[in-house]
Amino acid sequence: MKVFATPVVPQFRSGSSTTSSTSESIINEQITSYQYRTGYTFSVSGHNIESTDINGYINPTPTSVNEQTVGGVNFSWTSLDGTSTPRWKVAVPANSFSLVESVIAPGLDTVTNITRTITTSTTTESTSTFGQ
Repeated sequence: MKVFATPVVPQFRSGSSTTSSTSESIINEQITSYQYRTGYTFSVSGHNIESTDINGYINPTPTSVNEQTVGGVNFSWTSLDGTSTPRWKVAVPANSFSLVESVIAPGLDTVTNITRTITTSTTTESTSTFGQ
């Protein structure tokens, strides 16, 4: 006599299933920034000095507009006429004096390079619940 076994089928009444996935993104950036001065800066400091001009003239005359291209950027600026800088004299000849003139020319001032890496990670989790 042959006996056949009946297969056992599991009976699920409830349960859950969870899946998870993670992704990562890496971004490499390089940023270059150019700063330009479009005009000149002229400054004078000191003591016991005065302008030799009758009207007390203390500013140099601006001169022609120049053009330049740096890093693919076109720009122009106004320069100072070096022959028109003010002339100074000692106000009280018997006393001490000091005089400092400073000129900062127009043009490319600074170049800033920034290199950075941004790493982001995203995790998605999904849960399925089932029942009978």
